[in-house]
Amino acid sequence: MLNRFSLSGLVAALLLLLLFPAGCRKIEIPVDNMAVVNKALYDTASNFYVEFNEYPNEMRSLPIGVFDSGTGGLTVLEKLLSLDHFDNITGLEGRDSILDFAGEHFVYLADQANMPYGNYDAEGNSEYLRELALKDALFLLDDDYFANAIEETPTGRKPRAKIIVVACNTATAYALDLIKSMLEQTHTGVKVIGVINAGVTATLDELDLKGNEAPFAIGVLATPGTIASGAYERTLREELAARGIATTVDIVNQSGYGFAEAVDSDPDYVNPLLFAPRAGYRGPALGESDGSIRQELLKAYNFDFTENRMLARRSPAGGYASLQLNSAENYARFNMVSLLERHRQSGKGTPIRAIILGCTHYPFHLETLNETLAELREYREDGRYPYRDLIADEITFIDPAVYTAIECYNTLREDGNLAYRITPTKVEAYISVPSNLLEDEYLTQEGLLTHEFKYGRKTGTEDQTTKQVPFSHNNLDQNNLKRIEELLPYTYALIAPTLR
Repeated sequence: MLNRFSLSGLVAALLLLLLFPAGCRKIEIPVDNMAVVNKALYDTASNFYVEFNEYPNEMRSLPIGVFDSGTGGLTVLEKLLSLDHFDNITGLEGRDSILDFAGEHFVYLADQANMPYGNYDAEGNSEYLRELALKDALFLLDDDYFANAIEETPTGRKPRAKIIVVACNTATAYALDLIKSMLEQTHTGVKVIGVINAGVTATLDELDLKGNEAPFAIGVLATPGTIASGAYERTLREELAARGIATTVDIVNQSGYGFAEAVDSDPDYVNPLLFAPRAGYRGPALGESDGSIRQELLKAYNFDFTENRMLARRSPAGGYASLQLNSAENYARFNMVSLLERHRQSGKGTPIRAIILGCTHYPFHLETLNETLAELREYREDGRYPYRDLIADEITFIDPAVYTAIECYNTLREDGNLAYRITPTKVEAYISVPSNLLEDEYLTQEGLLTHEFKYGRKTGTEDQTTKQVPFSHNNLDQNNLKRIEELLPYTYALIAPTLR
């Protein structure tokens, strides 16, 4: 029996038989591709067709392509722009006070309209998530973009990428192998790098394990989709085995409920204009289920209730009848406490020595995460310290971005594809927005895709429900732009002058 991928590939093949009748050049269509891949490779009438036969043979001068589900991936771009880990002459490790990617050009895509990627699996539509990741890669591989959301066909022109960096953990977990397969079929020589393997390597290198350590734990804080995929735990187990580490290592997986969405100011999760709980809120709320705010943990959360950062409604009987998180800092607190509480409830009792920030949005609030962890170490309840023994004396937060940048440098150098320009570094940044051709019923009052439409779309169609346009003041949240300016100086310095 054909599975859904095989069926979509077969349909594409049948269509191409009509396009290329007998006597024409024979094209063999892989039947295990997703439909969008076959459209991109073989269907010249498709919106997603890319002329790979015109790809430049000399790729050194092409840009490095980076994509994420939103602006969180700019933390990876920042590491690429600021990396000084190698001697640029010899290629050996060792700083030489010259930026490793000096003179390189970059193309960045934030698929903001379709985020958060971490929720597609929970909505039963992980296939569409895979298609989105493939389309992100295809955007970086193609040479055009939409000048605005009204255009029916793209009129902008941009360079193609010489390497693709998947800065999104969820996209890496669900689609890295698909992107690799697609790239092999393009015969361009373009390679792809994902953040998960880099994060695992960074963690184990940082811990410097010898194999005779006392049992300990590693925490993984990632989007629900990344956690559901099991990618981090699977890769950690594989790498521990490959290194011959027999030490017992517990892995604590915590879904970062609403965290990435709050960082990107998604109005379904945070709205600074509100002062009371509202309908349509999709973040953690009071309850007993996984992902709920627990009444008995309110002191441990230590939420910030000032300046409507928490939307609350009191109960006539005392306590709270309703609580809604309304700041990214409070989401950081909620998820850090939830990770420690999950480990406490497991009864394993091993100290956490490292926490992997398995989403590129999370490093923006590393200060709050560290602060919350310090508070939990000293948190006292009924004369005891419930979390102190679960937190190692020295605990490390792992940001996979640095190791991703290192892997990118090594790959480009080995392939002879570093640019070695003496001209300034350049960044072209794009963001997806809802198409202006969409019916109003598919859009919220803010002009965003409705939740139902976003997560209910089907794979394999020619629909262009979102379009990639240049970064501008109109499509970037001003709070996010301020955060980028404060925390990502290299990125901001190159992006800000291009904003219109």
